[in-house]
Amino acid sequence: MKMTWPEKIFQLLLVLGLSLMCLTMLYPFLHQLTLSLSADAPRLGISLIPKKFAVSAYSELFKTKEIWTALYNSVFRTVIGTIMMVAIMSAAAYALSKRGLPHRKFYTMFIVITMFFSGGLLPTYLLVQNLGLLDSRWALILPCLVNTFWLIIIRNFFMELSEEIEESAKIDGANDIRIFVGIVLPVSMPIIATMTLFCAVFHWNAWFDALLYAQDQKQIVLQIYLRRLIVSQDDSMLTSALMSISAPPKESLKAAVLVFTTLPILLVYPFLQKYFTKGILVGSVKG
Repeated sequence: MKMTWPEKIFQLLLVLGLSLMCLTMLYPFLHQLTLSLSADAPRLGISLIPKKFAVSAYSELFKTKEIWTALYNSVFRTVIGTIMMVAIMSAAAYALSKRGLPHRKFYTMFIVITMFFSGGLLPTYLLVQNLGLLDSRWALILPCLVNTFWLIIIRNFFMELSEEIEESAKIDGANDIRIFVGIVLPVSMPIIATMTLFCAVFHWNAWFDALLYAQDQKQIVLQIYLRRLIVSQDDSMLTSALMSISAPPKESLKAAVLVFTTLPILLVYPFLQKYFTKGILVGSVKG
């Protein structure tokens, strides 16, 4: 159908509005990237083009031992935490999706209640302390193995799957574990990929639990490193770089840390984005 002039004007305004929104979201990151690549960051202003291009901020940053320790801890937490979260939530969601599960409604309600009520910060800290997990990477993984909202989304997705396929597999002698691993998971890749990215972003960006449970400097993650450097104005972690004769501006070093912290998760996002719409929409159809 041929668009009328009011419809064309509306489409134009819509495109302009969305473009402006994208620009406002991209600008902060692009500005920090420009700062990190500029040799005269204090005089840069709001420009997105470095007046004096330099990579000295990154070269000095990569010389610090703390950044590699924090990167290792963040990667460990993200990879192991994501695998464990997805595995446990998928298994629990599959069980809750089965109508033949005894007391299924009670278990579902018991789990849903945790979305609204929790033990609180202090009891959680005491629990982690009594379990001997303080100053351990597992303190950042075990307490958050299950996200109730995500578990319900996965369960709803599993409820949409055809039961006839599972029944035919049982006739052929397959047990529940074989059906779950060999049949259910392969056809559930949209929701699994979506939840994998959600869990990875959650673990990569998490900092508050690391602030509480990881007092040892060897256990800090990238987000804590970034917070101490920017929010707390703590320059002690970059003292050796700042004392160098050819040291880049302090603003460039902080921007380099921010870009270095943000870039890895941004590189993963495009590969899983295509699963978002199908995974979330199908998972939210049935309650």
